Amino acid sequence: MPSAKKILVLGDSLSAGLGVDYKQSWPFLVQEELNSAGYAYTVINAGISGDTTSGGLSRLPKLISQHQPELLILELGGNDGLRGTPLGSVEKNLRKMIELSNEAGINVLMLGVQLPPNYGVSYTTSFEAIFANLSEEFGLVLVTGELADMTKDGLMQSDGIHPNVEGHIMIQEVVWKDLIRLLQ
Repeated sequence: MPSAKKILVLGDSLSAGLGVDYKQSWPFLVQEELNSAGYAYTVINAGISGDTTSGGLSRLPKLISQHQPELLILELGGNDGLRGTPLGSVEKNLRKMIELSNEAGINVLMLGVQLPPNYGVSYTTSFEAIFANLSEEFGLVLVTGELADMTKDGLMQSDGIHPNVEGHIMIQEVVWKDLIRLLQ
């Protein structure tokens, strides 16, 4: 039997499942959905709490070499934004990760990142535009959602930053709708 194709999730605490059991995290739920739908894919969750785009960029070449994934789900940038990282650095790091993936023949599914409004309209708007602009430039599928809706609908932990169990289910459902278009 041929080995399963691989989906690499490169992310931060949202992918790592901070505050929930690992089997309740959205990458694990995506794996379960793949299994039940009969897709021969293995999800490799390389999410690390606190990771940034620069951390992801430094880890990506080794992860590509080690796992040789067909798909990359890129879920990074939130910690950059929360730290006020210069927008040019965030854009440059994301661009390089997309380019490295493209060079290796890996399809990229990018998760858009939203910041809390307390960072100011100019920074948050420009930050969110990075994801839309890169997705358009590289022809990527961009997964988007509304942070405000998640907060309002009670899908967040008490810190207001990390999804609770129901929030992970919602993220899995949103990711699945876009991911299924890239599966072979």
